[in-house]
Amino acid sequence: MPWLTITIFLPAVGAVLLVLLRQAGGKVARVVSLAVTVLTGILTAALLTAFNDRSASFQLADPATTWIPALGVSFRVGLDGISVWLFALTALLSIVAVLGAWTGVTERVAAFYACLLALETAMLGVFAALDVVVFYVFWEAMLVPMYFIIGVWGGEGRLYAAIKFLLYTLLGGVLMLAGVALLYCSLPEGLRTFSIPELLARAPAIDANRQLTLFLLFGIAFAIKVPLFPFHTWLPDAHVEAPTSGSIILAGVLLKMGAYGFIRFCIGMFPAASQALAPLMMWLAVVGIIYGGATAMWQRDIKRLVAYSSVSHLGFVMLGLFAFNTIGVQGAVLQMVNHGLSTGGLFLLVGMIYERRHTRMVDDYRGLWDEMPLYSRVFLVVALSSIGLPGLNGFVGEFMTLAGSFWSAHPLGVTWALLAATGVIIAACYMLWMFKRVFYGEARERPGGPMPDMRPIETTAAALLLVGIFWLGISPYRPVLRSIEPAAQAAVDRFEEFTGGPQTPVGATAPAGRAVKAFAVEAPEVQMLGGSEVGPEGGEAP
Repeated sequence: MPWLTITIFLPAVGAVLLVLLRQAGGKVARVVSLAVTVLTGILTAALLTAFNDRSASFQLADPATTWIPALGVSFRVGLDGISVWLFALTALLSIVAVLGAWTGVTERVAAFYACLLALETAMLGVFAALDVVVFYVFWEAMLVPMYFIIGVWGGEGRLYAAIKFLLYTLLGGVLMLAGVALLYCSLPEGLRTFSIPELLARAPAIDANRQLTLFLLFGIAFAIKVPLFPFHTWLPDAHVEAPTSGSIILAGVLLKMGAYGFIRFCIGMFPAASQALAPLMMWLAVVGIIYGGATAMWQRDIKRLVAYSSVSHLGFVMLGLFAFNTIGVQGAVLQMVNHGLSTGGLFLLVGMIYERRHTRMVDDYRGLWDEMPLYSRVFLVVALSSIGLPGLNGFVGEFMTLAGSFWSAHPLGVTWALLAATGVIIAACYMLWMFKRVFYGEARERPGGPMPDMRPIETTAAALLLVGIFWLGISPYRPVLRSIEPAAQAAVDRFEEFTGGPQTPVGATAPAGRAVKAFAVEAPEVQMLGGSEVGPEGGEAP
């Protein structure tokens, strides 16, 4: 059975079912959506148990299906140690998003959940795609449901935020489409392909100047999605105006698609350009860390504060990726997962009190520690995980990305690490300042009396995230870091093979002999769920 494909498209089937049942009422839509996302989560957990965490190859692949024969485009999906945990994060946060909208969305409920389920299929497809065209289709498919989630069920400024989100991401999508076409045409005739495993072997041999163009076309699209400073301006508006579930998915998964694109395409396929532009990318990452944290300190809207914290935290991810060493890449992937749990949790919790008082302003709250004791303690744990407290999930990822920068071959690596470390201090300042103002002091007199504490459905959603926060804080190596390590090491080895090794000065290109031979390099293995190797077109390899 093509279990990975079934897992990817199961939410889309649920979305179609909701459209057919749109007259059945909101309760039916909620139950169907929860059942579909839980079933998707169960299938994802089953795939994780079948994943070989000692292998760097793409695994769990279903037989390829020819889609556009004239161009050699096939529907191919599979997961490696880098994508498998982002795939799992998507499945988990989709369940949380369904629970997070349980009481918050009261109009057009079936349509809302249909958009949410369609969005889940697009996100799962991005992380599993093994064909560039399939990757692009899933990438663009994500725009439509997210646009409607923000534009229909968002706040007062929802139309402005939705249009801004759409324009930014459409610009990135157009540039990526141009990059896909140019990448295909840059390969010699007879070796042209859209297969991602084959491109990881062949694309690094493309001329260095052409690589630079390709990096920019793909990289701007990914930088907008991360969002990397200065491409971040769409994010705060989208977060503030999106409904709670939209913010959870936006911060928890969509931003990771950009970072995933950098490691899969820019670093994996264009190593010469990545090495040449590494100083720029590292400086932008450091500026984003400091700028995002400093801007968050001045926010009076809790949701906007959390939104700017994402700009800062994703800077750590980019810092680890462009360190070009295994510990940095491992830390970056782990930090993607950590950020999804922590920031997704913060948006979930902010949404809870917004439903009760319809305000997100820090000054409108005070004394919640006694008024909502369970909520306050859950919020404290999630806030501390976002800061990076040892023992919680955020610490290990941030530490590894800083260590990766510190040990990078670039002479400015130590400087970047030291500057980025100030972001940890800034994060503690703005997060603890916000917590003090909201949860301590004498409780304000509120119309309607004290706010009720967390409901069972809200507690369930928060508990799912808390399990991940404590698990990755206490035992990050097994199985997460252990399964990331082979794929991260393979990515670093491939990068060093085409750039002359870790000591090559930044900006240098690979030796000509290595570049000439590169087109004959075999693609990384792709293994089906049963364990057999799969050839380029889906048949068994010789």
